[in-house]
Amino acid sequence: MADKLILVSHPLCPYVQRAAISLTEKGVPFERVDIDLADKPDWFKAISPLGKVPLLRVRRNGEETVIFESAVILEFLEETQPNALHPIDPYDRARHRAWIEFGSATLNAIGRFYSAPTGAGFLAESSTLAVLFGRIEAELADNALRRGPWFAGERFSLVDAVYGPVFRYLDAFDRIGDFGIMDGKPFVQAWRQALSGRPSIRVAVAPDYPQRLHAFLQAKGSFLSSLIRRNDPATAPRQALPA
Repeated sequence: MADKLILVSHPLCPYVQRAAISLTEKGVPFERVDIDLADKPDWFKAISPLGKVPLLRVRRNGEETVIFESAVILEFLEETQPNALHPIDPYDRARHRAWIEFGSATLNAIGRFYSAPTGAGFLAESSTLAVLFGRIEAELADNALRRGPWFAGERFSLVDAVYGPVFRYLDAFDRIGDFGIMDGKPFVQAWRQALSGRPSIRVAVAPDYPQRLHAFLQAKGSFLSSLIRRNDPATAPRQALPA
């Protein structure tokens, strides 16, 4: 009897999306349960040591194992489920794991960007993001002879699963303004476009995800929030960076 997998989720969490993408790519059935992190249910607090999502509840032979932290969940799925997304070669696998960590650092920088309270802080964080994506551009350019649209060429990997949710934030930012983060990065832009069309990445969020994320960003009380209020992306032209 196959394990029953339940992914405990929040609709906006990019780390949950990683696990959902991996499960979809592997063709593994799973149930997804969303919770409100602002009002955590008691059952969740009882099984989540850090009070965070994602959690993977694995029910097997009448017993349940709870796995927390997205990196651990991804590795568990690699070890227990079919259709591996990591490379076989240990050197390539280590490189991929390192760029997954870089993806987590990029998500942290994105969080600082949309939370920056002042224009000066916002500009500093946008510069930081431009530098981070510049490093990714250099890595992709070094492998420009690879065949295929993905990080490793023809084969979709966990690195791709990690960066799909990263670029989803940039989609939201692009609806607000042009902040120059992706300027001069053709390899990243091509990778971003390929990932946006990948079915597993598209279905990792609900159809109303863009509206939910926009509302979240607008409610932050940050400098980016003020740009949203000043420039409704549905009706106004793109907002350039403040001078």
